[in-house]
Amino acid sequence: MKHKAYKEELNKKTVAELQTELVAAKKELFNLRFQNATNQLDNTGRIKEVKRNIARIQTVIMQKNSVAE
Repeated sequence: MKHKAYKEELNKKTVAELQTELVAAKKELFNLRFQNATNQLDNTGRIKEVKRNIARIQTVIMQKNSVAE
């Protein structure tokens, strides 16, 4: 249910807002990977969640771009 609400939230945003959120998610993923490499990360499942969120954001961006054409 949580993912469905997140997906609906993404659909309401503009492409520019989605691009900003994508950059933020990629930075978060980098930081999580860095923490994991230095054994500072407790919740390793968060990496998987952020990767999936990045894919969701990219999918919505592609859908909005294809509709615009």
